[in-house]
Amino acid sequence: MAYVARLKQEYKEKVVPALTEEFGYKNVMQVPKLEKIVISRGVGAAVADKKLIDHAVDELTKISGQKAVATISKKDVASFKLRKGMPIGAKVTLRGEQMYEFLDRLVTTALPRVRDFNGIKANGFDGRGNYNLGVTEQIIFPEIDIDKINKISGMDITFVTSAETDKEAKSLLTELGLPFKKN
Repeated sequence: MAYVARLKQEYKEKVVPALTEEFGYKNVMQVPKLEKIVISRGVGAAVADKKLIDHAVDELTKISGQKAVATISKKDVASFKLRKGMPIGAKVTLRGEQMYEFLDRLVTTALPRVRDFNGIKANGFDGRGNYNLGVTEQIIFPEIDIDKINKISGMDITFVTSAETDKEAKSLLTELGLPFKKN
């Protein structure tokens, strides 16, 4: 028998019926689902030091369990001493089993390690059913060894869903375990 991520199983057994009841979907295929998670990180100081990109790629690879790639600049910006084609950040896109595994680790181990944590803000939705979450320190992830990092920096985590509205997307992410702040 093939391995199935815990959250993927939970999505099929609990989330789909709960969302169908809440929004009155007539077909299982109408129920919104999580399509991908993109973890990205800008490294502005990489203009001066190229090794910072390698560190960022390595850290994102450890956190996500999938090889991260360097992102390059699209245009010249003279005030930042930036040239077109220079590496300026790192990103990784997770789908399928690895996406559910990362979400599980984020909700159960990483977010509770945030100092004074009382939920994530609910205003990160974009109007099309996608959610953006900013993490200020990469050391909340247990995969990162605090002694081996050279600089504490944050990252952006984007949850791309197939939901039509923000309300549907928030219900989906809440059912999957993201702890939103109570208003």
